[in-house]
Amino acid sequence: AEDGIRDIGVTGVQTCALPIFTLIHKFQTPEMLCDRSDVIVLTDEAHRSQYDTLALNMRAALPKAMFLAFTGTPLIAGEERTKGVFGDYVSIYDFQQSVEDGATVPLFYENRTPELQLVNPDLNDDIYDLIEGASLDEDQEEKLEKVLGRQYHLITRDDRLETVARDIVRHFLGRGFVGKAMVVSIDKATALKMYDKVRAHWDAETARVRAELALYAPPNREHEALRERLALLTTTDMAVIVSPAQNEIEDMRKKHGLDIEPHRRRMNESQPGLDEKFKDTTDPLRLVFVCAMWLTGFDAPSCSTVYLDKPMRNHTLMQTIARANRVFPGKHSGVIVDYANVFASLERALAIYGAGKGGTNPVKDKAQLVEALRQAMVATTAFCASHGVDLAAMEALPPGGMARLSAFENAINALIGPDTVRRDFLGHEK
Repeated sequence: AEDGIRDIGVTGVQTCALPIFTLIHKFQTPEMLCDRSDVIVLTDEAHRSQYDTLALNMRAALPKAMFLAFTGTPLIAGEERTKGVFGDYVSIYDFQQSVEDGATVPLFYENRTPELQLVNPDLNDDIYDLIEGASLDEDQEEKLEKVLGRQYHLITRDDRLETVARDIVRHFLGRGFVGKAMVVSIDKATALKMYDKVRAHWDAETARVRAELALYAPPNREHEALRERLALLTTTDMAVIVSPAQNEIEDMRKKHGLDIEPHRRRMNESQPGLDEKFKDTTDPLRLVFVCAMWLTGFDAPSCSTVYLDKPMRNHTLMQTIARANRVFPGKHSGVIVDYANVFASLERALAIYGAGKGGTNPVKDKAQLVEALRQAMVATTAFCASHGVDLAAMEALPPGGMARLSAFENAINALIGPDTVRRDFLGHEK
């Protein structure tokens, strides 16, 4: 780079801009490289490695440089080290503004915490640090169990997991936009257990729907919803996505009675890779079970639902729920389903990072949608009644009968007028 600048100077060029791309780990020593004041350092991911020895070495190497930082991760309240190192904000593009711009879709929060729950869990920072470890080894997992004590065993209790697994199957199959989904568990063993339990309830629901459909021969239009449900049940693929560890097969078998070998084999041998399959909207891999992997730096735009069964906070929580806010055709929103009672942590994280101008919360309670739907139904019923259409009386008529079809036709005539040209499903004018 110095030779390049010298050569340019010889040709008589007075000013130039020479971009240099590097990684911070290149700055192993604090020796000065350039003391010019017209050097601008643009730092990406400024929340990660910009506060310790390597960052100090880089500043010693470029003592008069101007540093400009970019970060997409929320800052910890009371610490805000990024601001302390780089100065105040030049520009803020927050969670709410990205929704307003259409860069992301709105997120809705739904608390489905089961009866066996830890109400307002009093988890200290050390416990959170353990949980948030990208990959817990055997010793860390043992420490996690020891420190959490009763709280950990309550979260991972078998009957509680059974309740959560049953509800995940019910919720997944009842969604409007059938996007892909993630189940986030507290650790690897629990992720494997959740996979097995969801798989069992999934198979039981498949058998139930098959049996119900077999009662009706030949099938009729009234059971189209059941046939669609069966199609989703029989085509959906699931997978466990967890980081590898030494002796994990033996450890999982001895400590938890779980067989991780087929899951590890699939993670290693899948062609295309499981990450590509999950991102591919045409691939049947629609539900994955994770504890740390894929929660940061991984985007599958069609993913619309995150099932949270892991205590989380701050930037880790924000990055996790952002898995569901990517824009995708037909996806008008993402849903965060909370089984771990993280609402208080979510509110704190949003206050630090996500709140828009005026403190607007970018993650809405799903109950607001329900209330909006209720109001719309009341308004619609009143509108129909003002035109002499009794919706309740229509719904009381036998489904599929001529009386109901006739009532529907009369309602259409009353609402939009008999002279309006309409077309049926075949395109014929009516």
